[in-house]
Amino acid sequence: MDFLHQKVLPAVRQMKDFEALLKSRFEYLVLLDSHVGQLKHIVQMSKKHHKKMLVHVDLINGLRNDEYATEFLCQEIRPAGVISTRKSAVLTAKKNKVLAIQRLFLLDTTALETSYRLLEQTQPDYIEVLPGIMPHIIAEVYERVKIPVLAGGLIRTVEDAECAFSGGAVAVTTSRKEIWHHYENK
Repeated sequence: MDFLHQKVLPAVRQMKDFEALLKSRFEYLVLLDSHVGQLKHIVQMSKKHHKKMLVHVDLINGLRNDEYATEFLCQEIRPAGVISTRKSAVLTAKKNKVLAIQRLFLLDTTALETSYRLLEQTQPDYIEVLPGIMPHIIAEVYERVKIPVLAGGLIRTVEDAECAFSGGAVAVTTSRKEIWHHYENK
């Protein structure tokens, strides 16, 4: 199983990478570190090139990180999906029929248990687990909640990606170009 037929979700930090990815075979892209003034243009360009943008709402400069910002993003910018650590953003995305991805930082057992409680409330479409280099934790999370898992953070090599897949991740999110290129035609 994969993320809507895509094993790698390229995470864009710079406009030159975004422009290069518009010519790629990837359908879904992740937007990190953006500015509110750029959002509409980026999402429109994505759609023009038949790409679907997943916007990390927590990393948008100039846009407050709350449910009203997510509502604005869903209704006015209209990305394919929203990624967030925040419960309100995930619930707002779901309410607006936008793909909702709950991002989780699994630093220790307490964070893991807190995340399980959060997932019971949000029931996102996907979970993004960080760091993504913990295949046994990826397997545990999926087994417990039965929500597809994306692996992100510290995915530095193709071997790291494969390790995440071996744990059950349906896709990895990464800004590493060498990983993008490896999976682009697969």
